[in-house]
Amino acid sequence: MAGKIGLVAFIVVVLAVGLIIGATNIPGAWYQGLAKPPFNPPNWIFSPVWSALYIIIGIVGWRSWRGTDLSLKVLWAAQMGLNYLWSPSFFGLQNIALATAIIIALMVTIIAFVARAFTADRTSAWLFMPYLAWVSFATLLTVSILVLN
Repeated sequence: MAGKIGLVAFIVVVLAVGLIIGATNIPGAWYQGLAKPPFNPPNWIFSPVWSALYIIIGIVGWRSWRGTDLSLKVLWAAQMGLNYLWSPSFFGLQNIALATAIIIALMVTIIAFVARAFTADRTSAWLFMPYLAWVSFATLLTVSILVLN
């Protein structure tokens, strides 16, 4: 999809799927009962942060799919799939070990995307930096919860 319609479509789809996954995998009593590290942010912060990141991810997805670099398309799709798997694994299945493996794979995939994008689409590489920072923090948080529980 080219042009503004394609951009809007990417953003809407990425954001909508993310919101649906978030709405169907809500932190409940199980999560509240877990031991968490002292740097665990309040629950309310996750929705606005992820909403902003999903907009960025949608923009980068649109840029990647418009381009000719197949590796960017594959890496973008892979990180998206891993991203969408984390919440159902952690909150839905209540499987912290599986969620840890998924988020580590997600972080590695984002790093690979950024590394490739620095030569193929530098703007996308820079746009993914806040996402990489947040997923790095979320990885530390997930690993910490795994260790504490």
